[in-house]
Amino acid sequence: MATDSTHISAAWFRISDRTHYFELWPVGSVFGLILTAVWVPPGPSLAVTALLMMAGVLIFSLRSGYTAEQLGLTRPFASAGVIVAAGMLLAGSIVVTGHFWTQVAGAATPVPLHRAWQYAIWAMIQEFILQSFFFLRFEPVFGGKRSVWIAAFLFAIAHVPNPVLTPLSFFGALFFCEMFRRYRNLYPIGVIHALLGLTIAASLPDSLLHHMRVGIGYLMYHH
Repeated sequence: MATDSTHISAAWFRISDRTHYFELWPVGSVFGLILTAVWVPPGPSLAVTALLMMAGVLIFSLRSGYTAEQLGLTRPFASAGVIVAAGMLLAGSIVVTGHFWTQVAGAATPVPLHRAWQYAIWAMIQEFILQSFFFLRFEPVFGGKRSVWIAAFLFAIAHVPNPVLTPLSFFGALFFCEMFRRYRNLYPIGVIHALLGLTIAASLPDSLLHHMRVGIGYLMYHH
């Protein structure tokens, strides 16, 4: 009986592992669309790709079976003070660094108010994709701590070839994902993402940022 029980347990874990790995295919599909959108020139193809990507995130999320609590949507104030305080410290370090960097590489570009609001909304959407879509699917396969690094790596890849945003997005995503892993609260993470992004845009040289563009948009940028 012990032998039969062992075989049954081993078979169950193999099935469970296959089930978990199967959950990664939506990540590959959506990430492929993200990279396509990043590298497709502006035009109808870009609009179609972006719509397909957002539709994929929405459909896969609705069909995933994850609860609102697992998605990080039910506790807006859970450990928000810790997340916001840490984010403010990071923003302050960017301001100080930018003060010296702009002396060498040129001025930053002010961010208009309407663009700031648009970016804030986009930051929240990015965090939903990064945490509630990518990280949640990595976690049962790779474990929480490894998933933090894997999700951060994908986030950085989406910012290539921007020499400022690529490394900053990697380290920023490590922070975002670790906060989500610990507290499962998407809202303050989205707020801090917006704060850090706007701080980068307003503090670091636009000669390197190219208006915060990535992919083909970075390469096609002209002053």
